[in-house]
Amino acid sequence: MSALRSAVLRFAREPLAHFLVIGGLLFALYGWTHRGVAGVEPSHEVAISFDDLRTLELMFESQWHRAPTGQEFAALLEDKIREEVLYREGLAMGLDKDDVIVKRRMAQKVEFLAEDVAAAHEPSTAELQAWFAKNADRFALPGRVSFRHLFFSFDKRGRNAQADATAALARLKGQPENSPLGPGLADPFMFQDTYGDRTAVDLAKEFGPTFATGVFRLTPHAWAGPVESGFGWHLVYVDTFIPGRVPEFEKIEPDVKTAWLADQKDKAWREAYAKIRARYTVLLPAAPEDAAQFPAAKPKKPQPAISSESVPQ
Repeated sequence: MSALRSAVLRFAREPLAHFLVIGGLLFALYGWTHRGVAGVEPSHEVAISFDDLRTLELMFESQWHRAPTGQEFAALLEDKIREEVLYREGLAMGLDKDDVIVKRRMAQKVEFLAEDVAAAHEPSTAELQAWFAKNADRFALPGRVSFRHLFFSFDKRGRNAQADATAALARLKGQPENSPLGPGLADPFMFQDTYGDRTAVDLAKEFGPTFATGVFRLTPHAWAGPVESGFGWHLVYVDTFIPGRVPEFEKIEPDVKTAWLADQKDKAWREAYAKIRARYTVLLPAAPEDAAQFPAAKPKKPQPAISSESVPQ
């Protein structure tokens, strides 16, 4: 027994023995971590590339403005692995089936892939100029107006509001914008008496589209009207009027490029979808015998068109 013990002790002191033990442990560890690799199904393999690792590191640095520690990086990697594993388990369980959110997200990704084809092309200046010439109205700057007004209230004057405004206009003929005669003829207005540098859209929000349209048709530098709003009637003195215009290409080239890119993405997607859609056949259910009970089967009555006054831009 003592001889066996002595032999074991001598073997333990040998460097070769240390190497064999360590090598055996490493071999066992490798075999355990790669067990069954040859027969593993592809869906059970999670391959992490150097690009994946670099992406994790860059995402951490962009958020925390420093490199991750070893422990933090290990946690990031495990999060990625967990996400991939759970995703595959979800697919295996069929959790992606009949899920509106999943379908919508996948449809969006297909659309993004189609749009990326257009984004890869860098337009030349000549190409942008030609596109701008055809779409100049998309970059038009709206007209702007500055004015003073006198208010004749529906609430105080009722049906006489318009007639009173017309009579006041006759007395203001030839008077300057700041004539002291004006305030005594009109009613106090709940908001401002003067408005500067307003677009038609601005005026439509505050006074209504009828007023906005009327003001932009007035001749500057004279009392005019009356113009109706949602509050009453107004006499208006237009001080300045800046007509709408299309800016020069050189001044808005970055904006043109952005709009061009959006247009190209939309075009690329529509063309890609048309090709994809052509590969599919849609089968609709036959109309049931009691189809009259379904709202979609009932004929719809024609609805009258809703008209609205156009607002100048």
